[in-house]
Amino acid sequence: MNIYVGNLSRETTEDELRQAFETFGEVSSVSIIKDRYSGESRGFGFVEMATKSEAEAAISGLNGTSLGERTLSVNEARPRSEGGRRPYGGGGFGGGGRRRRY
Repeated sequence: MNIYVGNLSRETTEDELRQAFETFGEVSSVSIIKDRYSGESRGFGFVEMATKSEAEAAISGLNGTSLGERTLSVNEARPRSEGGRRPYGGGGFGGGGRRRRY
């Protein structure tokens, strides 16, 4: 089961996060999300636990507790919505407008 962990300190390491969750059971993986350009933590991550019962125990045991002087927000991770990003470009300024000549 995948768990969302929010409000992480920028200094929190994946090892520290793993240790916090291991008290509730077997941790399959830990991932702190980092900014693609600066490499700094974005303040949230994901922990995958081996069983649903261990994950539920971790959620109820860690949500609202402190890690690195920050109060954690811990809950079941929701899958990404399909409508989030467009698969091929897009965006921009629209089209069809007149171009100015200089």
